[in-house]
Amino acid sequence: MKSYFQFSERGTTFKQESAAGVTTFLSMAYILVVNPVILSQTGMDKGALFTATALSAIIGSLLIGLIANYPIGIAPSMGINAFFTFSVCIGMKIPWETALTGVFVAGVLFMILSLLKIREKIINIIPQDLKHAIAGGIGFFVAFMGLKNAGIVMADEATFVAIGHLKAAPTVLAIIGFIITIFLLNRGVKGGIFYGMVLSAILGMIFGVIKPPHAIIGKIPSLEPSFGVVFSHLDEIFTPKMLAVIFTFLFVAFFDTAGALIAIASQAGLMRNNQIPNAGKALLADSMSGIAGSILGTSTTASFVESTAGIAVGGRTGFTSVIIAACFTVSLFFAPVLSVITPEVTAPALIVVGAMMATEISKINWSSFAIVVPSFVTIIMMPLTYSVATGIALGFILYPITMFATKKTKEVHPIMYVLCVVFIGYFVYVV
Repeated sequence: MKSYFQFSERGTTFKQESAAGVTTFLSMAYILVVNPVILSQTGMDKGALFTATALSAIIGSLLIGLIANYPIGIAPSMGINAFFTFSVCIGMKIPWETALTGVFVAGVLFMILSLLKIREKIINIIPQDLKHAIAGGIGFFVAFMGLKNAGIVMADEATFVAIGHLKAAPTVLAIIGFIITIFLLNRGVKGGIFYGMVLSAILGMIFGVIKPPHAIIGKIPSLEPSFGVVFSHLDEIFTPKMLAVIFTFLFVAFFDTAGALIAIASQAGLMRNNQIPNAGKALLADSMSGIAGSILGTSTTASFVESTAGIAVGGRTGFTSVIIAACFTVSLFFAPVLSVITPEVTAPALIVVGAMMATEISKINWSSFAIVVPSFVTIIMMPLTYSVATGIALGFILYPITMFATKKTKEVHPIMYVLCVVFIGYFVYVV
């Protein structure tokens, strides 16, 4: 096992990888609760959604861990499930069965692009400065997610965002958890992020902020209401409206995963000469999990940026992903216990991890204005639009333009110009 996952080469241990896997699981366990809540608004069965969410996370995490040897957790994407529900099913009035078939078709297209190494090629031609901007921008995005989940920042009609209700009990718990976490990390405690979440959950239950679980073991809901429905609705996707939806699933999932992969590889120290080792295998595993998820009955899966929480604890290999999958397997039977892993419990971990990832921006060439503009826009637009993919797309549009303006066109790969045009078309005709 140590040899297969390259423990020695990546400077890690069984204990370190296990702690990382549990930490990542705890950071993304909320998806087991939130994904069914969001998707059930389309008319889908909430019980079946819970089981599909867990199983898709198990399959995806195992695939990327065993095939690509990456410490990444895969599960249904938060952004895409909202798009699936509110834009496609509710907004466009497309039945969930047809929309789910669109997810399946997008997954198949993903797999074809991965097998042809087109996805890997695109990721590898991204300029080094933009890769640092993507990693740093995801750090700001992750931290913003944490601040929002903690209630430290909140929506405001006048200023869009404002300071939250800091005296509210959940917010106080998140702040205390944050202080505990940074204290442990500054004292050099390995696994400080994980211990911070555990202590926060315990404190939350002691002081009545978090309700103790009503049971320990729960029954696994049946998949029957949604399993395999994609195969009986394939004839309904060949319409202009659905083709646009499929393209959007492709676009968002592609660059969500690309961004997460770049950020994770950078943070884990796996990047080599601006290349991501085994990127093709990681992308293939990601696309396969998307297909499996749609068949099980959930929206598009993606690599979770919360995986960076596990990397911060020391995760460096695919064994971390195996542990993540094992935790999701256990969660199928112990779902009631997951109720204590609330947003305010995981928020401190996201804020701390965001701070760690934000250090990537120091590697950007800030002395060149042609680099500064696309890098800055990539970074700032991720949290402002609440979308990793949108930030990447805007950076891809601006980079060729600024390089052309400074007569450095030969430094830009031809594919970047093609992507620039594609993304402009996307914002004009799809968004």
